[in-house]
Amino acid sequence: MRALSNALTTGRVHHAFLFAGTRGVGKTTVARILARCLNCEQGVTAEPCGSCAACKGIEEGRFVDLIEVDAASRTGIDDIRELLDNVQYTPASGRFKIYLIDEIHMLSKAAFNALLKTLEEPPPHVKFLFATTDPERLPVTVLSRCLQFNLKRLPFTAIVERMAEICTAEGISADAASLGLLARAGGGSMRDSLSLLDQALAFGNGQLRDSEVAEMLGTMDRGRVIGLLELVAQGDVRAVIDALRALDEYVPDYQVLLGDIAAYLQRVALIQLAGEAALDEPDHAAALSALASSLDPETTQLYYEIAVQGRRDIDLAPDPQLGFEMVMLRMLAFRPLDAAAQPPAGATPVARQARQPGATPAAPPAAAPGESAQWSAVIGELGVDGAARQLAMHCALIGQSAGEMRLGIKPADSHLLTEQQKTRLVAALRRRFGDGIRISIEITEAQADITPAGVDAQRENEAMMRARAAIESDPNVRELASVFGAQVLPDSVRPGRAGAVKRDS
Repeated sequence: MRALSNALTTGRVHHAFLFAGTRGVGKTTVARILARCLNCEQGVTAEPCGSCAACKGIEEGRFVDLIEVDAASRTGIDDIRELLDNVQYTPASGRFKIYLIDEIHMLSKAAFNALLKTLEEPPPHVKFLFATTDPERLPVTVLSRCLQFNLKRLPFTAIVERMAEICTAEGISADAASLGLLARAGGGSMRDSLSLLDQALAFGNGQLRDSEVAEMLGTMDRGRVIGLLELVAQGDVRAVIDALRALDEYVPDYQVLLGDIAAYLQRVALIQLAGEAALDEPDHAAALSALASSLDPETTQLYYEIAVQGRRDIDLAPDPQLGFEMVMLRMLAFRPLDAAAQPPAGATPVARQARQPGATPAAPPAAAPGESAQWSAVIGELGVDGAARQLAMHCALIGQSAGEMRLGIKPADSHLLTEQQKTRLVAALRRRFGDGIRISIEITEAQADITPAGVDAQRENEAMMRARAAIESDPNVRELASVFGAQVLPDSVRPGRAGAVKRDS
């Protein structure tokens, strides 16, 4: 708002202002403050006195020269014409006559045209203040005649602090956890958060309790959600399934629950990278720190992606409960285990072998990836096709250790390394060698002849050279060249099966 403050200080004030932003962020409030700045008896200023008749009248909603209109209910051209009939008359008591039109995007096309005529040639004593949640629906002709200010969502901490101030002033005991739940549910809107605060006080009979606020919002108890994540981190499949069955007794909103899980995983990632001091709210910090210690950062990021993707896909599931359970099972299925991890209950013998501490991927000797010459055979067993197979064919096995496989691809072939095809190839390798294996694909100057594609190209080139030599040494070909001066076209020679030579007619 620096531009607006400077304009008020210098007295160079535009005739129309547009305040845009999501609901409840203070668009109308800012507009009323601006009206006080323009009509304060102390003069046009960025800091109105708040005590003069004009300031008090605007604050109390009884200032005759501030005309407020809700465009959501008065959308037609007749409403706008009636409103603008008195534009030509000077203010009754203030310095400016101010028209504050809320939700202006709701006006009809004809109403906008009528308003535009006044915006093009406004009287010097008139100012227009517009508020909208959807500025893209305003005609460009109107937007071009307004100074636009975009109000952002309020920070989480600012909403919590404001609600805490209100609770303190009203003598209400409120813990940080309850206020945090309300602030997050408000989604950056102060008005929505305060409305939820009133609702929570009514629900709790004048008191705020974490469990009751969670119940009112339809969310699960935070400790229960963190406990579920702890079971997933431990890889205890049986305990996770039992916890999921217990959750269903509370009939939660599973999409909201996945959102809570993603939010906690974000806080876990924050602790892992920046420490516990970086948390914006202290509740359950100890439990989250313990969870951060039990997971590596890569696994945390993977769990977060699974939770977010699952939240998007849950409506496609046969049932929300089944969709949620599948997301949790997916976390277990794709859980990369380190040397200290234990195999989950019910794991198959092959999967168990892949997860043993220090074990290498289980594979038949003939298809072991440790020999570069056998990498082609491994690719043949993966069952991938299309672009994913092309990626595998242009990779070389450049390193292997216990539980890890490193693949390399040349910079010239790096266009094959898309995120989608990399995901397909890694998933196929984990199905083949066990999901405990760590797989990395690096862009490196690997030798082309150690990749399956490079080996195939070299073999094809050698076969082509042999075929051309066979053609050129053929007696009939040599006689044609001698008598008629014929030449063998290189592109017309192709190696056939079992070393045979094909000649294009």
